Amino acid sequence: MLQFSDLKSMAVNCNSKFSSLWGRLDHAQCKERLEEIEHDLSKPGAWDKPDDLTPILREKSILEEKVTSYENLSSVHNDVEEWLTLASEDPDQEILEALSENLIKLSNMVEQTELATLLSAPEDKSTAILEIHPGAGGTEAQDWAEMLLRMYMRWCEKRNWEVSYLDLQPGDEAGIKSVTLQVKGLYAYGFLKGEAGIHRLIRISPYDSSGRRHTSFASVDVYPEISHDIEIEVKDEDIRLDVFRASGPGGQHVNKTNSAVRITHLPTNIVVQCQNEKSQLKNKETAMKVLKSRLYERELKKQEESKKADYSTKDSIAWGSQIKTYTMQPYRLVKDHRCGAEDGNVEAVLDGELDDLVRNYLLHAYGG
Repeated sequence: MLQFSDLKSMAVNCNSKFSSLWGRLDHAQCKERLEEIEHDLSKPGAWDKPDDLTPILREKSILEEKVTSYENLSSVHNDVEEWLTLASEDPDQEILEALSENLIKLSNMVEQTELATLLSAPEDKSTAILEIHPGAGGTEAQDWAEMLLRMYMRWCEKRNWEVSYLDLQPGDEAGIKSVTLQVKGLYAYGFLKGEAGIHRLIRISPYDSSGRRHTSFASVDVYPEISHDIEIEVKDEDIRLDVFRASGPGGQHVNKTNSAVRITHLPTNIVVQCQNEKSQLKNKETAMKVLKSRLYERELKKQEESKKADYSTKDSIAWGSQIKTYTMQPYRLVKDHRCGAEDGNVEAVLDGELDDLVRNYLLHAYGG
């Protein structure tokens, strides 16, 4: 049975966090800037050159999402205050249950909004390009890569983010050889960037008839998709373009034309490919977008290394320097080696329950 005294104590703590957070939000500035943009877009001739409006419309969309998020947070806080007043006058169980539900909702929203305030870099708001590659180990490692793919897909679904496959290379027997995803959502790159690195799995292998324990590795890379207002120059003489038939499940679905595209950037030896479209031209456009995103991320890392800031806690991406270990045998635990965060519910994590681990890492890396 719920007790008013317990809920009141929870409300005091929650309101304290809300007040502290609300004082750091840029709600008024966002609304003011949004009004400026809407005023400019309503002027005669503002839409004469739609392509030039892409950066402005993107900023408008981000501001609208932020303002909506802030106003929803304020609305839930007001609901908590109203239910708290009612409960103090009449601590009926139905009222206490409503108060409890709203307190939990407010607490979750405060945590999510707090994370968003940590993501202040311009690229944090960008669409993310996420790649997964298995390490050595054949089918076992390829299966682990597919498990990671499912984990991120489920997490994105829970956050209502839009996910598109840009490239997928199935494994020989099971799993995947590689996958490239485009993830669209507010702060998609900001939330996902901490997943870049080596992920290690320890389990009894389902592919080992002797039932031995295996250790598998997979690398995750995350890049911000560059927007139209960021110029990344790629010279024609610096790239090699290869076309090939897209892989498929066989039968009538096999691609009979060379529509898949692979681009090699010769100065950096970065290789990207795309085969999700039937058109070679569209695949080339998407591959070029991924290449520019990787070049942009590469330049960002150079700047960050020179400043020795922001990413100073990030381990080098190399085999043996894993950022996370997912242990399923002899005990069950997911551990983030960078910040020490742990979660004993491995199944839930692999089913997309990543919020706590992501939050702990971001607070550790950017919380000051």
